[in-house]
Amino acid sequence: MGTDIGQLGRIFTSSSAYADPVAWHAAAERIRREQPVLRVTSERYPDFWAITTHADVLEVERHPDVFTNGPLPVITTKDRVAGAAEAPIKTLIQMDGAEHKTHRGIVNEWFKPGSVRRLQERVTELARQHVDRMATLGGECDFVNDVALHFPLHVILSILGLPESDYPRMLQLTQELFRPTDTDLGRGGDSALEVILDFVRYFTELTADRRATPTDDLASVIANARIDGAPIADLDTFGHYVIIATAGHDTTSSSIAAGLLALLQHPDQLALLQAEPDRIDQAADEIVRYTSPVKHFMRTCREPFELHGVTIRPGDLLYLSYASANRDETVFADPHRLDVTRQNAGNHLGFGFGQHFCLGVHLARMEIRTMFRELLPRLRHVELAGEPTWIHANFVQGPKSIPIRYDLV
Repeated sequence: MGTDIGQLGRIFTSSSAYADPVAWHAAAERIRREQPVLRVTSERYPDFWAITTHADVLEVERHPDVFTNGPLPVITTKDRVAGAAEAPIKTLIQMDGAEHKTHRGIVNEWFKPGSVRRLQERVTELARQHVDRMATLGGECDFVNDVALHFPLHVILSILGLPESDYPRMLQLTQELFRPTDTDLGRGGDSALEVILDFVRYFTELTADRRATPTDDLASVIANARIDGAPIADLDTFGHYVIIATAGHDTTSSSIAAGLLALLQHPDQLALLQAEPDRIDQAADEIVRYTSPVKHFMRTCREPFELHGVTIRPGDLLYLSYASANRDETVFADPHRLDVTRQNAGNHLGFGFGQHFCLGVHLARMEIRTMFRELLPRLRHVELAGEPTWIHANFVQGPKSIPIRYDLV
């Protein structure tokens, strides 16, 4: 007898479930087939509806006035719900409507296609530096910790204008913020507030410096931002710094790391990209679809809404499972296979949709494409040198380590 469908809902709350991606996707496939809008109950988390199909996730995203990001944009334990709803520091993912639009406008210009294109030379230089570093490591490395974590980090923190000596600190704080339940990466215990306070202490000094001596970096834009002619509040300033200094690199790192692992697991696709590198640009979206580093976002229902035959009530929480939607077999043929020639790969929801479509989408695509354009042609041989491990997290998640053995030109 198979597992009860209700029990399968635990895959959405369990950090360890995400660390077994094959089993996770098998369970999600059954949920999509049998109960695509699934009521999930848990002792630790508030009850929520898991939204698992591509069409239903899109339908929710198309109604931002009915389904809001605030007050709980990500899954939150019962004991932290009140604190999360009253958090003094808000980032873009906690904002809705006019507030979201206004604050997004502060930094939006830096992430438009034209602005991102001007970064191509610098991004290519950084990608080449990281591949060159691989060449010095004796033919073996941990691709996650030696390469993938650092390349996007260098890109976004150089855009912010942070000194390179502070990059390790930002990486550690990002890991602690996004992976509190991973025993190797989190601080343990109730550490979320401590991590945020460490960010605040760092960015308080940075804000003071950029207000006293503005430069041409993004940190100066944020520090001196104004809305309706008045300076934005310090807490709003911190919110902008935190989201850009964390999500601005971590999701892309996970895509690059999991992307290489996927290519190693699909050697025909790796060989195709090496033989025809012009396909790498298209392959970037397939990599994001296949890896889905952002596993979910939460929404709060504001008025009754019918979805897949289920009535969602005001106050109900919805868990938008991007990881499930991106493997929806009704949209993507043979969805559990990486196919770098997939014509509709761009229909994935890895960057969200609508009002909250990822601010850094153009930069993320550029970084993924550039890294693989620099790396793949130089690999004469590459193979796993050990068993990959996975991060235990249920929000942003990917490989924790990928030991590889390689011969690099």
